Amino acid sequence: MTKELNWEEISFTIIAYAGEAKTHAIESIRLAKEGKFDETSNLLEKAEESLIVAEKAHMDVIVKEAQGEQLPFKVLFLHAEDQLLTTQTIVLLAKEFVDLYKRIGK
Repeated sequence: MTKELNWEEISFTIIAYAGEAKTHAIESIRLAKEGKFDETSNLLEKAEESLIVAEKAHMDVIVKEAQGEQLPFKVLFLHAEDQLLTTQTIVLLAKEFVDLYKRIGK
């Protein structure tokens, strides 16, 4: 028998770490705008690390379903997925903004 998923724990892990990653990404854009590029790389690295934790929690659910397990629909998990996917986009855009500010600053 497979282990039952703890939907609340998974969902709140995704929400918390995605939120942390989003905060780091937005802060990196603000710092880049101010020309503080040394600090941006550290924040973007932290954003990536937080995303990895969120993505792993998300992948645990995806793997279960891919293995054929019928999973119930959970609104909280849907919200967590929304936060994760939005944050992935924000982190990608933050990297582009930082690069753009570096180019403009030269």
